[in-house]
Amino acid sequence: MGRMPMPIETSVPTRAELIDHLVRTRIAGDVATPRENNLSHYRKLANGDRHYWLGLELGDRWADEQDVLAVMAERCGVVDDPQHRQGQDTIDPELTVAGLERLAARLRKAALDRQSVLLATGHPGGLLDVHRATAVALRAAGCEIVVIPAGLTADEGSVWQFADIAVLERGATLWHTHSPAPMAAILDGLAAAGRPQPDLVVADHGWAGCAAQRGLDAVGYADCNDPALFLGEAEGTLQVAVPLDDHVRDPRYYDPMVAYLLATAGLL
Repeated sequence: MGRMPMPIETSVPTRAELIDHLVRTRIAGDVATPRENNLSHYRKLANGDRHYWLGLELGDRWADEQDVLAVMAERCGVVDDPQHRQGQDTIDPELTVAGLERLAARLRKAALDRQSVLLATGHPGGLLDVHRATAVALRAAGCEIVVIPAGLTADEGSVWQFADIAVLERGATLWHTHSPAPMAAILDGLAAAGRPQPDLVVADHGWAGCAAQRGLDAVGYADCNDPALFLGEAEGTLQVAVPLDDHVRDPRYYDPMVAYLLATAGLL
């Protein structure tokens, strides 16, 4: 297998350099999402609001908001004090890098086995190029990047692929969505066309949750106000949930992170 050029124009940071970068750009560390927003989402998930389940079936297993907070402190690095009700909240950059390393191991397996991979995002304003760079590297390594069926619709929009990444489009705009419906439309569309389900789904939000709930190997990125994917990983439904702020000020801030991910996966 010949070496391919890096899909992003940045050098590969060391682990320590990446942690410093994550904190400096607020991808992790003191993030922009306020504590009040985090706790509100944890409470709504615990109260059974399916919008916050991100396509997972959580039943009544997480009906206590404090149980959700405990998992988020352990797996994401938010402040574990239940009395901390407002102000600054955090993502532990060490947990972000550990998540990237788990994700890298799964990408390495996909490359070695020449697996079919579906990539999708509900956060195109932040993560589209993260997924695109991953798709470029996986294709160069011999993976099949799944092409979704034509004519799919969900949530009053169209499900398209843009730069190999499945997205929801409405009115000529790529849409920010937590909904699992677009991923369900893709997986149902593949089945209806007699095509196999992907070996791996790399996504975020409800796109990742829906795929995981259907029993597919799924990995995803998740913010500190999106607890469902971390609960899914804790239960073993989702393989990897990488904690990060999923929409920082400049999408280029993610480039060193992606370089580290792909280098660790052996995909550069």
